[in-house]
Amino acid sequence: MKLRMLLATALIALAALPAPRAFAPDPPREIHGMGDAYAGEGVALAWAVLRGADEVATLVVVRIAADRDRYPLVGAISRNPFSQATKPLLGAIRSAEDVELRVPRAQFSDLPRTEFRFYASVSAAQADDARLIVYYLGVPDTTPEFASETNLAAYLADRMGRLRAAGSRSP
Repeated sequence: MKLRMLLATALIALAALPAPRAFAPDPPREIHGMGDAYAGEGVALAWAVLRGADEVATLVVVRIAADRDRYPLVGAISRNPFSQATKPLLGAIRSAEDVELRVPRAQFSDLPRTEFRFYASVSAAQADDARLIVYYLGVPDTTPEFASETNLAAYLADRMGRLRAAGSRSP
């Protein structure tokens, strides 16, 4: 009799448990980028600043590369971590050899968090379901500044080349 009561209690307890979620999507992997360059997880990012005549004309330039097999689409948004206000910087576009993002430096005072979002498919991009997010809080302190477009382009090409050569996991 005690065995039946024990089994009945166990069955009732099991029935009360919530059903497991079937095929719950994995949350995106978030990585906090800290320096003016990042390589890992199949992506590479290099930051630079193109000085303008004044602060309004000064641009932050980020060169982005991704393993196209893992992340065929890349996008970027800026966010205020307190108000959660967001602004799209780069709609989800096909990963190319290098994608370049240019943002006025003044924008980082209102929307300091920049998220580089890497998508596994078109449907994931449409649902804004990024597989990987590399985020920065402001412009990295070590970001070099350039007065000319030529010097900026040469630096970014060299930096991306070094990032690619540094590891087999970078694009």
